[in-house]
Amino acid sequence: MTTGVLLADDQALVRTGFRMVLESQPDLAVVGEAGTGAQAVAMTAAVRPDVVVMDVRMPVEDGIAATRRIVAAGLPSRVLVLTTFDLDEYVYAALRAGASGFLLKDAPPADLLSAIRSVAAGDAVVAPPVTRRLIDAYAGFLPDPAAPADGRLDRLTEREREVLLEVAQGRSNAEIAATFRLAEATVKTHVGRILTKLGLRDRVQVVVWAYEHGVVARRQ
Repeated sequence: MTTGVLLADDQALVRTGFRMVLESQPDLAVVGEAGTGAQAVAMTAAVRPDVVVMDVRMPVEDGIAATRRIVAAGLPSRVLVLTTFDLDEYVYAALRAGASGFLLKDAPPADLLSAIRSVAAGDAVVAPPVTRRLIDAYAGFLPDPAAPADGRLDRLTEREREVLLEVAQGRSNAEIAATFRLAEATVKTHVGRILTKLGLRDRVQVVVWAYEHGVVARRQ
């Protein structure tokens, strides 16, 4: 099966570079390009790509607003946000808007390809080291962890809570499996159940949810 990708970036040269990388892969196909957030939303509705590679800063409508509209419309496309800096002030807002993850623009081509495939498969899309930097950068701006925890937490089993804590700290399935001496497939099953019980879409939202609801204490 071929994964359809829509490239949204206001710089034509950047889109051309990404297109060259993607078109070198037999399982990936660029199904459209957009130069503004508004165009990205319209083209996503029209061509229904599997993944939208979305720049944050674009004219007319930025990538955050465009991501929010795509998610709110219930379109099946998943959004992978691109950012110039790993501490980009808009990254957290993009995840809150419903993005499935983010990637640095200067990431190696192999990382871009891996991220797109992961997003298309519904799996983890943010590398653990990057997730940890995101947590370090934005934990201080999240709500006070002393606030009452969401009642949905009670739906989780003890093991699922343990896995939730590991995911919230940016650990991969392999790392979690090693910690608890479980098979990766078992960890993936636990993560799937956590997503279902909490009503979340992916593990990136798990990180945000856990910090917002005080499940994991903010770093000082």
